[in-house]
Amino acid sequence: MGIIFTKPLIGVIMCQFDKDGHPTQMVHNKYLEAIFQAGGIAVALPHMLMDAPQVLENSMARLDGILLTGSPSNIEPHHYGESGHETFADPGRDRLAFHLVDYCIAQHMPLFAICRGLQELVVATGGKLHRKVQEVPGLLDHREDEQQSLEVQYGHAHIITPHPTGLLARLGVTQPQYPVNSLHQQGIRDIGPQLQAEAHAPDGLIEAVSLPDHPFALAVQWHPEWHSDSDALSQQMYAAFIQACLRYRQDRPYA
Repeated sequence: MGIIFTKPLIGVIMCQFDKDGHPTQMVHNKYLEAIFQAGGIAVALPHMLMDAPQVLENSMARLDGILLTGSPSNIEPHHYGESGHETFADPGRDRLAFHLVDYCIAQHMPLFAICRGLQELVVATGGKLHRKVQEVPGLLDHREDEQQSLEVQYGHAHIITPHPTGLLARLGVTQPQYPVNSLHQQGIRDIGPQLQAEAHAPDGLIEAVSLPDHPFALAVQWHPEWHSDSDALSQQMYAAFIQACLRYRQDRPYA
C-alpha cells in the first residue's frame, strides 16, 4: 500500500543555472517554506520530465496543485510572437511551464503563479508581454535596486488595486488597495481571452490575473512568498491555494 499524505502535494517548477560549470536546477527556499507554512508539501519538478512523458504523466497524477515561481530568467520572445533573444533565458523551464499550465487548465488542478509564473500563464493562454516595462511610456520602472539589501529589494514598492468582484475579492481580499513589492522587468502587455485582470498597479499595469472558469488559477506579478508568514495578503492567497488543493484531492481518486 502506498503512502497517503495528509497534506497536499504541490509541484514546484525549478530554474536552470550554470553553477561553476555544472548545469544546476534549483528553487529558492522561500517558495518551499511558504508552501510548508501554509500547510502543503513541496515537490520539485525537474525539466527533464518533459523528455519522459509517461513519468511526467504519473507524476502529475499524484500532485494536488502547481506553483510556478519567479525567476531571474525571462520567457523567450518567440513564444509570444516577437523576434530576438533574451540575455538570460531558460528554455527548459519555458517548455515545462507551458505544459504545466495546459495540464492545470485541462484537469482543473489548482495553480498559483508568481512573477515569471504570471507571465508564463499569460503567454500560455495567448497573451503578450512588455519586454522592458521601464521603457514603455506611461509605465513605472518596476525593477528592484540590486545594490540594496534583500529586505529593501523585497520591501513595498507600490500599491495594487484589486478588482472588487474578482477572485481576490472572493478570497477575502476586501481592502481597496494593498502595498506590494516589485522586482520585474517584463510585464503584461495584453491578456488572452481566457484570463481576467484581478489587480492593477498605479500606472495601469496588470498585476494579477485569474482564470474565471477554473476552481483556482491565480497569478500575481509581485512576490507573496517573501515574509508570507506575516503578510496578511500573502497568507490569504496561500491559504486559499492550499484549500483548493485539498478540495482537488478530495474530488479525485488516488492514482
